Amino acid sequence: MGDSGKDGVTMSDPLKVTGMVLSAVPAGEYDKRTVLLTKERGKITSFARGARKSNSPLLAAATPFAFGVFTVYEGRNAYTLVQAEISDYFRDVREDMIASCYACYFMELADYYTRENLDASQMLNLLYATLRALPKPEPDNELIRCIFEMKAMVQNGEYPYETASDPSLQESTRYAISYVIHTPVQKLYRFTLQPEVFAEFRRVQDHYNSISIDRKFKSLEILRQIAG
Repeated sequence: MGDSGKDGVTMSDPLKVTGMVLSAVPAGEYDKRTVLLTKERGKITSFARGARKSNSPLLAAATPFAFGVFTVYEGRNAYTLVQAEISDYFRDVREDMIASCYACYFMELADYYTRENLDASQMLNLLYATLRALPKPEPDNELIRCIFEMKAMVQNGEYPYETASDPSLQESTRYAISYVIHTPVQKLYRFTLQPEVFAEFRRVQDHYNSISIDRKFKSLEILRQIAG
């Protein structure tokens, strides 16, 4: 049985989870409220006590994009983050304004598709591979966006597989769609498309976004304003 901690939160034994920080916002004077996407527990909300202090060991860890192993205590309504071993901060993404905007959108979309206490290992792998692909010269960031959206829908069981054999689409478009559907995330971002093929590929994905996703994403709106 755990001890009763601050704010009436019952503390359990420490739990180590592998994951990524999807979002982090101030909570109180010195704390942060973070949302972690984890392999073991799906999406979880955690509070990092004192993480906004300049000398806090959690100062850098409790920030979006941070990927690693997090030690948390499970409470009644949320987790408490007490330690982190970060293996990747994705600094090259952070330092590129456009790439950072895309990454924030992918974080929002991952948050949209995941739930607490449900397996999120596939989404976590997709998110990690996508952020690794962003700083590279190819593929283009807009192609990365479409691939991420499509694969997220596939993982969530929402993507219509018959699209890959739609005779109204160009053969190259059908092949690209089939590739995204069936390829493991580690090999997902290894192709580019000719402009006319990509235009059709993006049109198809934007159509499915409009009928399958029932919310607006602030980061995507900002991205559209910046990138045009």
